[in-house]
Amino acid sequence: MAGVGKLLKQAQKMQRGIAEAQLQLTAETLDVSHGGGAIKITVNGHGLVLALSIDPDFIKEDKAMVEQSLVAALQEASAKARELHEATMSKATAGFSLPGM
Repeated sequence: MAGVGKLLKQAQKMQRGIAEAQLQLTAETLDVSHGGGAIKITVNGHGLVLALSIDPDFIKEDKAMVEQSLVAALQEASAKARELHEATMSKATAGFSLPGM
């Protein structure tokens, strides 16, 4: 039964590491700009959009171009947040080898 106790301790340690990583991701922010800085987006490590700024002159441009730039900026912000999330969670679970996981 010593193996079960060790496994439980390891699982609890991993759970604490994951909880700490989740808090870190909530506090971490990423800034993305597109269209020569006309669109600026801030997201946290979970991909939640915290701020969006669009230059007023850029809004006067072609509607389709503005929409494409906005979508591209959101996709880039989402991808960066996903990368950060994966890297952070990998660190939090590194070294743990639970059977069946």
